[in-house]
Formats: sequence, structure tokens, C-alpha cells
Amino acid sequence: MNNKPLIPIAMIPFIFLLVACTKPTELQVEVFETSASGHQLTRLTAWPSTESRINMELIPEEKYQTITGFGGSFTEATAYLLNRLGKENRQKIVEAYFGETGARYSLTRTHMNSSDFSLGNYSFAPFEDDRLLRHFSVDEDRDDIIPLIKEAMAVSKDGFKIIASPWTAPPWMKDNKDWRGGKLLPTYYDTWALFFLKYLEAYAAEGIKIWGFTVENEPLGNDSNWESMHFSPEEMSFFVKNHLGPLLRQNRQEVKILGFDQNRGEELQKWVDVMFSDEESADFFDGTAMHWYASTFDYFPESLQYANKKAPGKHLINTEACIDAQVPRWYDDAWYWSKEAKDWGWDWAPDSQKHLHPKYVPVFRYARDIIGCLNNWVDGWIDWNMVLDRQGGPNWAKNWCAAPVIVDPENDNVYFTPLYYTLAHFSRFIRPGAVRVGLSFSHESLMATAVQNPDGSLAVVVFNPDENPFGIRLSLNGSVCDLSISAKAIQTIILPAQKLNEF
Repeated sequence: MNNKPLIPIAMIPFIFLLVACTKPTELQVEVFETSASGHQLTRLTAWPSTESRINMELIPEEKYQTITGFGGSFTEATAYLLNRLGKENRQKIVEAYFGETGARYSLTRTHMNSSDFSLGNYSFAPFEDDRLLRHFSVDEDRDDIIPLIKEAMAVSKDGFKIIASPWTAPPWMKDNKDWRGGKLLPTYYDTWALFFLKYLEAYAAEGIKIWGFTVENEPLGNDSNWESMHFSPEEMSFFVKNHLGPLLRQNRQEVKILGFDQNRGEELQKWVDVMFSDEESADFFDGTAMHWYASTFDYFPESLQYANKKAPGKHLINTEACIDAQVPRWYDDAWYWSKEAKDWGWDWAPDSQKHLHPKYVPVFRYARDIIGCLNNWVDGWIDWNMVLDRQGGPNWAKNWCAAPVIVDPENDNVYFTPLYYTLAHFSRFIRPGAVRVGLSFSHESLMATAVQNPDGSLAVVVFNPDENPFGIRLSLNGSVCDLSISAKAIQTIILPAQKLNEF
């Protein structure tokens, strides 16, 4: 590909240039693009001519949800790999994700106890029948996850929120005495609630504040391939209403509780019906978490709209997404723009759902999903592993996946894939506290969303999956700007606050 930068975004100073658009009344913008042709969050100052043009009108007085943030996850796999890199590359990656010159991640996730992206199974309460958790310890995280979070905190100017999710309780609390599958025994409901409190206190003692919990990662299970624990919506609501919620409040812990935490679609609707079925339950749940694995292209707008109507004003956060069932391509940007990947659903989906899992384009999947989610009341979006190796691990269950940054620790080498730049189009320019605003346009394939940031600036993210570029006439209160987006590209358009005040 042409015009490919030699260094990642994290190493490039951001000196914003205003582009004056010469139409009826000048509207000044800053434009950044990532494209199949080689742009990597590249600042544009000129536009190629196009045969077609789309009218796009910003309507800032039309307001929707407040944005919580965007980011990725602190997994043991990611932290382990960063420990194996040289100091320079480790710092480069941390800066690229959290620093002012990078993606400026604002919302993150980590696993409480082990997950599939750990080096093996572990629990912070390993001793059987330790009901008062006298031996509780987060020592398993002290060599990797905790130091990585602290390093990210040190370079993040605005800070970031952390959501913690358990994949399973320790086996001794479960009916099947296994890491995989099974249910939490009711006799241990109080002990498991205490586990959450102990975790909060242990991390606070390390200077790390946990912003929120999901009650259980994927409570519907994962065919017992790796750590899991099953809840029905009624069981989870009972646990939160009668055990977890009251205990956290009694101890004056200001932490969010998010329910569900599995795929969108009909199941999401069933869960919010139960979670918000009565005032007491609704009072303890601060929102709903979900994942994107139900389809490689459908973001299920109907179920997202349903969840918002069921609990207006509550959080609706995508807590996990990744290019699953794939070994990453090493230094192959073209693959991330080509329709060659497939997810787990390609194999396991029943015939009635095969249409939801076609081969897909990795960059397209991320761009389409985030924009579709934002336009349907989602206020936060979190990617899975921030860093994986060339195999797509380490992962004790051999559940290989791709990540935005791939590393080769043996040779101390780093590859910033196009997924990194795609995510940065949102996380860097849409800041916590931003409010989604109205954006009017009509096109079959082009997707876009718009927000107003706390500083008053407007950000418009546009995704063009087509083989041809499109002209865009962007208008705001009678002022216009003519520009264009490349073929197979994602673009962020910024209207600075000081310039908006002139109109």
C-alpha cells in the first residue's frame, strides 16, 4: 500500500491544522482518516474529487446519551507479553493506548480471577470453604496486571475507568466443583458477594479505583471451553438484589453494577425484562453490559433500543469484542481490509443463524459495530485484549484471537494493526461526558455518528465501506464544508469549539 507511515500514531505529535472550506459560509474542520490505501489516522488537508456527494447536517440541539468512554482490556495475556518486551516498546504501547499522543483510552476492563486469556486457572480465594475469605489475596495480579494498570494511569492525563468481570467463582463455591460451567451454590451467595468487596478494597489499597463490575462474564456459558459460571436472569437479579448490592452499599462502595454481559439480540431483551422488573432490582443495577459475538455484522439495533426503553438513563456498555477464532496476520494491513476472516459462529451457529456469521472484514466489523452501537444508545465500547502475540495468545484454552497490537517478544517487535487506528478514531476524539447529537443524512452503505464533547467541539465519525470515495457536504447552522472520504475508509471530522462560537 502507498503512503504508509513508518511509525505508529503514538510517536507522531498532534499539531492540529484547520482546513478552511470555501462554500457559502466558511466552516472550519480538522480531518483524520484511516483507509485501505494506507492512511493511519492521517491528517488530511486536501480532498480527491468525487463523482457523488452526500449532504450531511449536524443538529447539535438534538441530544441523546452521554458517553462514558472507549478502550480495551487489561488481561493477564496482555500484561505478560508487555513484561517480555524491551522497555522502549513497552512504553511505546502504553503511550499509544493511554497517552496524549495516542488513543487516550478512557474506559477499560479486566478479569477478576482468571479468564481464558490467562496463563492458567487461578482464584484470589483458593482455599476451600474459606467462607470469610481470610486468605483472600490479589497476589496473582502483582507481577503483571497491577503494574500495567499503574503504568497506564501514570501516562493518562484524564484518567480512565475500569470495569472488573469475574469469569467464575472458585470451584469450591460451585455445584460442579470445576472452573468451567456449573452454578454458584446458594450457600455461598454471601461469600461470593464478599469476594467483590474484598477485590475492591485490595485494588484500592494499590491505588487503583474500580469504577464498575459486571456480575458475571457470559452467564449463559461458553460450552465449558474455559472459565465460566451460569446464571439465569432471575438468579443474577436475586444475587444482586439480596447479596451483592446491599453489601456494597453497607460498605459505602460507590461502584457501578452492570447485569447480563453476553451477546445482544433476544437474550439481551429477556435479561433487561427481569433486571428492571421491579424498583428494588432496578435500583441496584446501574446498567447493562453486552458483547458483540451474536453476529459478525448485525449490531441488533432493535434489542439495543429495547434495552434503552426498558431502563432509560441507565448505562448500556459493550464490554467485549475481538476478532475471534483467528490467528493474527503479521504485518499484513491488507488482510484487515479484506473479506477473509470468520468468527466462531461460522462453525457453531445453527442453520437458522448461519446468515449472521458470514466471512467479514475486520476493520469494517469494528467501525460498523461502534457506530451502530452509538446510534442506538450505547454509551461505552470496550475492546478485548490490547496486546496479543503472533499466535493470538497466550491463552490456556487455545482460544486464539486477534488484537489491535500484535507483538513478537522473541524479537522485541511490535505491529500496530489497522484495528488500533480504527479504535482511536473514537477513543481519541470522543471524550467522556460527550453527548451524542443529531446527524441527518441518507445513504445505503455510508455510516456516521456525531457527538458534542465537553469542551464544546463537535466530532463526526464517518465510515465508507465502498470501493469508491464519496464527497461530503457537511453543514451546521447554514455554514457548510465540502470534503470527501476515501474508498474503504473511516474518518473523524472535528469542528473546534472556538470556531463554532463564531457562527
